[in-house]
Amino acid sequence: MKTRRLLTVVILACSIAFLSGSDQVPAPKQERPIVLTGGTIHPVSGPSIPKGQILFTDGRIVEVGARVSIPENADVIDVSGKHIYPGFIAAQSIIGLVEVGAVRATLDQEEAGSINPNVHAERAYNPDSEHMPVARANGVVLAQVVPQGGLLSGTSAVMMLDGWTWEDALLRSEVGIWVNWPDMVVEEFPWITKSRKEQEKEIQEKLKQLDKAFDEAEAYHLSQRTGSAELKTDLRWESLKPVLEGKVPLFIQADHVSQITAAVNWAARRGYRMVLVGGRDSWMVTEVLKENQIPVVAGDVHSLPERRWAGYDARFSLPEKLRSAGVEFCLSPSNWYSNIRNLPFEAGTAVAFGLPREEAVKAITLYPARILGIDHRVGSLDPGKDATLLVTEGDPLDIRSQVEQVYIQGRKVDLGNRHKSLYQKYSERHRQLGISP
Repeated sequence: MKTRRLLTVVILACSIAFLSGSDQVPAPKQERPIVLTGGTIHPVSGPSIPKGQILFTDGRIVEVGARVSIPENADVIDVSGKHIYPGFIAAQSIIGLVEVGAVRATLDQEEAGSINPNVHAERAYNPDSEHMPVARANGVVLAQVVPQGGLLSGTSAVMMLDGWTWEDALLRSEVGIWVNWPDMVVEEFPWITKSRKEQEKEIQEKLKQLDKAFDEAEAYHLSQRTGSAELKTDLRWESLKPVLEGKVPLFIQADHVSQITAAVNWAARRGYRMVLVGGRDSWMVTEVLKENQIPVVAGDVHSLPERRWAGYDARFSLPEKLRSAGVEFCLSPSNWYSNIRNLPFEAGTAVAFGLPREEAVKAITLYPARILGIDHRVGSLDPGKDATLLVTEGDPLDIRSQVEQVYIQGRKVDLGNRHKSLYQKYSERHRQLGISP
């Protein structure tokens, strides 16, 4: 027993050493006005400004144009030949909730049970995650952090990917409640042990469970308003109040066309705002989505088609199909924590398959900001908004281009990360061995 205990302590100690936080120090608050001058400014909300200037102070953009009024104490930074964009926004992620998939102690993305709307993702957010510096280096500086599991997973929050604590990093809490819509298709494959009848029963039970949760929440809040009964506080139903009042949407994850139509009909019947997440088959029901004014967080552009009869470019061309149909949308890789670094490249792929480039940039800046209800703060380079922006050497949707500077609310962020450290380490090895890169 003593040997086993000693071994357990050693394993835990090794795990803690391996899972130490990132080396990057969070940036200090902006102290002096900053002017970026000479670069091409892409406000996204308007036409590009070649050789322009942008002034920001106290974390907010003050002026954007061909020439701005430069304060005497300003730091003037020449970015001639470079490009300035708003910071990119990942509209769904579990970054900060998961560190190493194979280490259970680092997984904090879901709670036990099926109905957990009272779970707040930001409370479990780890600001020292090694994944954040990697995402920032590709220009992804904001992420909607999303709880997982069950039917009602919990409440999401938009986090800035830099800060000492989750409170420092929080941009907006209670963005929406996340729902995992049940599978609606009965599968008949050799490896599936449940019968058709059992699968159909399971689907109906989950739908009834979802309705029951919202029925109870509505009854709870009706009793609160009328004062007709003494109620014990129920944090689950308290958390659903913004949804019932129409202040925030339900983010419903659904891919199959049967899931999407069932979710849309359910939300319309109950009178709730809805955002479709994933939406693999959303191109099949664009008229329904447009009629019901349902935005789509289109996930996983870099994915293979799910059906044998589908074209190889089914996922690549989805954004353009949504745009041409007049459906509001944005782009975001799936919830997996490490994928959001590829956000600008998924937008670039969408451009290669028909989406206009200007729309692709908006799909990772202004459009997600609108869907998440933060467009008054971020998403474009307009006076009064947060100075959350990037300086790139070229087109950020091109994998060959590099992000050279990142500012989050005017704070210049360290762009070092583990990937760069390893690159430098093994470049030195090649140099020592006389091997050309």
